[in-house]
Amino acid sequence: MPRMGAPREIHAVAAGQLEARPGLDALVGGGGLSPDRRRAFALRLDRYWPDLEAAVAELHPDPQVADGLLARLVRAAATAYAERPADLHELDQHRLLTPDWLQQPGMFGYACYADRFAGDLRGVAERLDHLEELGVTYLHLMPLLAPREGDNDGGYAVRDYRAVRDDLGTTEDLRDLATTLRGRGISLVVDLVLNHVAREHEWAARARAGEAAYRDYFHVFPDRDLPDAYERTLPEVFPDFAPGSFTWDDELAGWVWTTFNEWQWDLNWANPAVLAELAEVILWLANLGVEVLRLDAIAFLWKRMGTSCQNQPEVHAITQALHALTRMAAPAVAFKAEAIVGPRDLVQYLGTGRHAGRVSDLAYHNSLMVQIWSMLATGNTILARQAFHALPPTPGTGTWVTYVRCHDDIGWAIDDSDAHAAGVTGPGHRHFLADWYAGTFPGSWAEGLVFQANAETGDRRISGTAASLAGHEEARILLAHAIAAGWGGIPVIWSGDELAQPNNPGWADEAGHADDNRWAHRPRLDWGLASARDDRSTLAGRVFSGLAHLARVRAGLPQLHASADTIVLPDTDDGVLAVVRRHASGPMVGLYNVSAERRPFHLHRLRAEGLAAPYDALSGQVLEAGGDGVLWLPAYAAWWVVDR
Repeated sequence: MPRMGAPREIHAVAAGQLEARPGLDALVGGGGLSPDRRRAFALRLDRYWPDLEAAVAELHPDPQVADGLLARLVRAAATAYAERPADLHELDQHRLLTPDWLQQPGMFGYACYADRFAGDLRGVAERLDHLEELGVTYLHLMPLLAPREGDNDGGYAVRDYRAVRDDLGTTEDLRDLATTLRGRGISLVVDLVLNHVAREHEWAARARAGEAAYRDYFHVFPDRDLPDAYERTLPEVFPDFAPGSFTWDDELAGWVWTTFNEWQWDLNWANPAVLAELAEVILWLANLGVEVLRLDAIAFLWKRMGTSCQNQPEVHAITQALHALTRMAAPAVAFKAEAIVGPRDLVQYLGTGRHAGRVSDLAYHNSLMVQIWSMLATGNTILARQAFHALPPTPGTGTWVTYVRCHDDIGWAIDDSDAHAAGVTGPGHRHFLADWYAGTFPGSWAEGLVFQANAETGDRRISGTAASLAGHEEARILLAHAIAAGWGGIPVIWSGDELAQPNNPGWADEAGHADDNRWAHRPRLDWGLASARDDRSTLAGRVFSGLAHLARVRAGLPQLHASADTIVLPDTDDGVLAVVRRHASGPMVGLYNVSAERRPFHLHRLRAEGLAAPYDALSGQVLEAGGDGVLWLPAYAAWWVVDR
């Protein structure tokens, strides 16, 4: 029988890294690693070696290259394991006993910029009562690793992966915050930009200085022949202020691949050294106490001529390698794929085929967000039902991050075939949504801003806070969040939306923001509103109370465990979205009226789903129909129906 674990020589490599070194005793509690702890690493190495070996072989078929990379990766994992603090080893053990921790219905998320939320990392630690009252168990702090000076794409142009932004604090402040959050039952989520680094990063600086090894960390071309060939099939991400995907650099004496901005240099993931470098960064962040890493721009990692250079198969092999390595050293750490891609490609980031259960643990349900706003604009669910029905099944080990909006603009990712099946055209509906949320369509209540209008295609993306996009209407705001929270997965609220903050009218006044109206929906948290969050006489107080109520009710519903199947019922009233979640504890039906008028739903359909005594868990009311057996949902109603 062939050996399934790591070969003997790889165990020897790991053993060498597990030896006590100066300074190690203080990190692991004195005395070096115990025999039990050494044995635990050996077991993990054997468990995840096949995943790591297969992923590296897919990326690097040359055995000599693959063997060298594998040895370096295992050394990194063993070193990180040996240096991992005792409290994080304990967290690892807890997570190994609860592998579905991210799927629990008690998970409830919040995302913010640390400085716009509370000034700096220490300020965040002082404001945790606000988050706990809201029910937060998952805190995503937007890019906080040291970026380049000046324009830096909101922090996504990283100058140093191992340093924190000067204005936010230090890496020790980050470690202290992670520890404080963990003590209060909140997992820290941090961005890791994988596709590119800032032009000012050490690797780029050494490439410009003429070091061939670092030049190979990037895609560099001496002339325009290959860049022109690639660009025939490359979409532009920021056509207004960063057209094209290549930039000439005088110091480099070449054209460098720059998907996003001229000062964001795409990394060459075909170079094994790049994978090794980023693996070591991941393990370093894990040992600071980061529990979830948001893998930014992951869809763009692998370049292939004649394609869009997105969603290539090698992306999933890269993720599998990083996933296996992290499981060896720090199994408490999870990956979240930031893949804002077409609906058909999205589910692959949660693991399908040979990568099932071996890549990211979380992925953004971008389609759900788009369809929520589409339903609210039209008061109609036909397109949404079609789009959800067409989505591939979700892997049982994968978990969606659901949201009403995020820090980014909203791109109207409406699939043309879904639109056709629903009786509209893709371009026509995308144009309607852009008009509606820009407030230019007759009867629109929205107050969004057009972002990145494409004159050739007519496509326009939209910026705006949830309150501004929903016309400052409490019922629409809470309905949108109820759909996201009732879908399963981890619902995440963007900072300020819990207080119904409007667009920031002075968004362009801050340095570097004038050309990017997304800063309109990234307001500094209004602590005046927050201090009165219990005041039900204000919109802010009612929305905060409503969202906190969603989190409390959600935590008590096992049907909202993320592994449960989500099925959209067909043939409902056009204004009603009916979502069935089937769980061993019993079914749940989410009923959502996306229109401004009351809408019918037949009681017998709840009975058919196994609900003998249906009641709405959100209101606590028993659902009773009239003599005709019809339930009437009020305008913008959200019901989570379970058995009494």
